[in-house]
Amino acid sequence: MSSPCDPRYAPVGDVGAALMMVDSQLKAVHNGGNAATDPERQALVDQYTASLGPREADDVLDGMCTLIFMFMRWLREAHEDQDKDVLAYVVPSLVATMRMMPKSCRPEAIPTMAGLVIAAGTGLSPNLWREQFGDWTKEELTALEATALLLAEHINRVTDDPDFATRLITDALSRSEEL
Repeated sequence: MSSPCDPRYAPVGDVGAALMMVDSQLKAVHNGGNAATDPERQALVDQYTASLGPREADDVLDGMCTLIFMFMRWLREAHEDQDKDVLAYVVPSLVATMRMMPKSCRPEAIPTMAGLVIAAGTGLSPNLWREQFGDWTKEELTALEATALLLAEHINRVTDDPDFATRLITDALSRSEEL
């Protein structure tokens, strides 16, 4: 029986914009943790987000969920190759890290983010899983971006390549455009 949270029923959203936001934050983290170290990149992200209407903002939100799904799919496959459970290795460290980020991840948003990651790690659509609980809260939106960022950083550390997660998604987007 098919689940209503099956990814084939989920909107993909604006993955490119979501990736741009995550990549911008990754670059800021690697440039000393200060987004001001690359003011041009940050200005571009700020200008883009300020230009979003409600529909475009929803598309970026769906794109963030797609990123989380794609990151967790890659991590699941990498862990299965090592006979390890992705949820046992990724979720505890993700939650612990989010708990150390109270400005980005309010405590009340952390269980939802863990649920999104678990949904994605079990092959469910994170945005359809979340949809069953009503509208997104402001605290969850910031935590959603932090979750995608932390997963990307985890992938980059696993691969020992600071751009692997970004390249993973851009390669997938390029392949999808060829179809």
